Amino acid sequence: MRKARTIMSFDWAIKTVLRDKANFDVLEGFLSTLLREKITILDLLESEGSPGSEDLKYNRVDIMVRNDRNERMIIEVQYQHEAGYFSRMLYGASKVVVDHLSAGMAYTDVVKVISISIVYFDIGLGDDYVYHGRTAFEGLHSHHVFQVREETVSYLTGLRPTPLKPWDIFPEYYIITLKQYDEQIRDELDEWVYAFKHSEVRDDFGAPAMDALKAKLDVLKMTSEQRRAYDKYMLGRAHEEGVLSDARKKGYTEGHAEGRAEGRAEGRAEGRAEGRAEGRAEGRAEGHAEGHAEGRAARDEELRGKLRAQGMSPADIDALLG
Repeated sequence: MRKARTIMSFDWAIKTVLRDKANFDVLEGFLSTLLREKITILDLLESEGSPGSEDLKYNRVDIMVRNDRNERMIIEVQYQHEAGYFSRMLYGASKVVVDHLSAGMAYTDVVKVISISIVYFDIGLGDDYVYHGRTAFEGLHSHHVFQVREETVSYLTGLRPTPLKPWDIFPEYYIITLKQYDEQIRDELDEWVYAFKHSEVRDDFGAPAMDALKAKLDVLKMTSEQRRAYDKYMLGRAHEEGVLSDARKKGYTEGHAEGRAEGRAEGRAEGRAEGRAEGRAEGRAEGHAEGHAEGRAARDEELRGKLRAQGMSPADIDALLG
């Protein structure tokens, strides 16, 4: 059995130790592995869910950093399902773009945003656990990717590659769905995904900054005060998850019961309606048959009277009419 080092949960790390510039190497290692390029963090910026946001205390935490290309990178960890999650991802990235473009600034100064979501719930349907979304303009006929004119991107010299692609300007999104991760270690990114999911680093891991992750997030290196704060946070998170889980189960049970009751009521109403319709149809059929029989009997009686008046005997009349 492989040995492993237990580390603090990544959401707690984002709220605490990873906000220290001395520990930026952990985030740089993760970002470099995910984006497959060397990432250097310059500073930490205020994010949507800052450490003091009580309404997001357990369910979601995030951190935003600026790299040496002046790009903004948002790393978010969320545990519970949220309606409109993708819409909020868009809003979060768009808000960063708007907030960093002051009045009078040129549109060429718009910042590039990379949004990274690490989620512990079922966010959608798919057969992978790491997804990448970006904007591309393709020709409807040629299917070639549109490129921006070189003079349009001259202001980016030294910051971004040329020729520029649309996704070098528009926000990019990464989603890591930990519930879908199958526990297999295929590459260095899987080592990070494994660490996020299990809060442990195996001794055979060798991804960039994995040693820093193991050392700086080691729960055994916490002071007694840090450990008490961490344990309190984890208990609070577990309690909130339990409350939300119970609420979902209760909602499902109540909805299921209401559905059965409504189904029975609708069934009874439909049954009564069908019964009335069938009764009307049968009544019309019976009335038609009875009316037809009565009419025939009246005609036969009238004919019998005429035949008797002509002198025919009753026996001959019965033989004729049947």
